[in-house]
Amino acid sequence: MSRHGLFAALIASIILSAGGAAAQEQPGAAPAIEAPATAPGEAAPEAVAPPATQLGVTTPNETTPIETGPSTAASQTLPHDLSPWGMFMAADIVVKAVMIGLAFASFVTWTIWLAKSLEILGGKLRARRAAQAIDNAATLNQAGRALGHNSGPGALLVRAAEEETALSAGSLDHVSGDGLKERVTSRLSRIEAAAARRMSRGTGVLATIGSTAPFVGLFGTVWGIMNAFIGISQAQTTNLAVVAPGIAEALLATAMGLVAAIPAVVTYNVFARSIAGYRQILADASAGVERLVSRDLDFRTVAPAKPMAAE
Repeated sequence: MSRHGLFAALIASIILSAGGAAAQEQPGAAPAIEAPATAPGEAAPEAVAPPATQLGVTTPNETTPIETGPSTAASQTLPHDLSPWGMFMAADIVVKAVMIGLAFASFVTWTIWLAKSLEILGGKLRARRAAQAIDNAATLNQAGRALGHNSGPGALLVRAAEEETALSAGSLDHVSGDGLKERVTSRLSRIEAAAARRMSRGTGVLATIGSTAPFVGLFGTVWGIMNAFIGISQAQTTNLAVVAPGIAEALLATAMGLVAAIPAVVTYNVFARSIAGYRQILADASAGVERLVSRDLDFRTVAPAKPMAAE
């Protein structure tokens, strides 16, 4: 063997031994491919490097997939705003119409509560003053002067009795006063009924709202749950992130129905008791007017006998 061949073989053996030592120091590295042995006098072939994919190196042309977890899917299905206003804006048009109607019914309830409370309070005060003035009067004329030109039901009772007495004045000298008492009682009862009707005006709306609002809210809930089930079938998934928004929007309609119905029922019951008390005050005032009419008739009967007793 020539001197050049021995020198080439020595260099090849050194390169191979150095590559094996590097592979043993790096366990994750791919083993180097050994070059085939060469005959004396031939040039040693170059060592073949392993592919880049075996070394864990990503080439510029390769792309790594991006994993999407449940949070990404939930963010795509859940609305951004889960507040009552956000759920209202994301609801179906039918559910929105139900919620708007219930909100209007609630507004009507509180408006009637405010207006009717002031009306009942003022009516009770006027009726009590009139009843007290009637009780303190000795004659019907004296009660009329005490009430003056008031426009309350108590003053109307006194004026009606005075008018009926004036209309029947010509016949009282020939007949008894029983007919006058019946006519006065009839007119007073009509005035009481009219005053009670005026005071009860608006309470029927409260009764209607209190009885129908829960069912209207339930209709919105049923419609919203139907839409939620349709969305589940279209998405072909039972993930809670898909089901929850629709059910929450549907239940919001039921909640608004209860919010509109409960105050309406409570307010109606309170007004029913207050109006019953108001009618009782009017009944007391009417009984006082009847007593005054009866007293005036008695004094009219005994008045002519006083001069005879004096003679």
